[in-house]
Amino acid sequence: MNFAKVDELKRELDGFRPLPPAAVRNLDEVYRVEWTYNSNAIEGNTLSLLETKLVLEEGLTIGGKKLREHFEVINHSEAISYVQDIVNRNMELTEYVIKSIHQLVLKNIDDENAGRYRMINVMISGSQHTPPHFTVVPEQMEQLVQWYQEQQGKLHPVELAARFHFQFVFIHPFTDGNGRTARLLMNLILMKHGYPPAIVKAANDARLRYYETLEEASMNGNLIPFVELITECVEESLQRYISAVK
Repeated sequence: MNFAKVDELKRELDGFRPLPPAAVRNLDEVYRVEWTYNSNAIEGNTLSLLETKLVLEEGLTIGGKKLREHFEVINHSEAISYVQDIVNRNMELTEYVIKSIHQLVLKNIDDENAGRYRMINVMISGSQHTPPHFTVVPEQMEQLVQWYQEQQGKLHPVELAARFHFQFVFIHPFTDGNGRTARLLMNLILMKHGYPPAIVKAANDARLRYYETLEEASMNGNLIPFVELITECVEESLQRYISAVK
């Protein structure tokens, strides 16, 4: 994997540190809305980018939209705040953190299963991959966190974040909310390493490529296309941050 462009952009952004507080606040507001909108839209939420912004920033209820869709927006924003707090306090990524993020994602939507590993076997819509039996989920999640801890400092942070995302959705540890949680965890890893959050776009072609590269990794063990996709998302975020602070 070639991360030369990412490294170059990261060095350029680091050259502007400490970043201007006003610029950071503005970027935080913009990314909170865009990250929430895209991550929810990938999973089928029908609120537009503007509607997502109105729900988050104005507290409005959008007519004709489901209550669940509003909760998905509010919950995702709260989960972002939690991720930012973990990063700011330099806390380790643990199973407790993973479950806490998921609990926020599903709050008021499925409180019974929020923050709890699944107790049933599941299928993934549109995928040929069958997630592991629910009885092995706790063991596999423990192994995933251990793998992450061992690979820190060995893998490039972008590859580490992308591979963690893939392995998480491969296990599919929760009954619902796995995709949103995976992208939050991926960005937690990136942000812990000084990168801005990477936004996987929900536009048709981008969403299709996201699912196709995950499927390629799941069925054929080829993670390169998925890591390349996430790398492009990171590059785009770095370029936007650099433009904002110049």
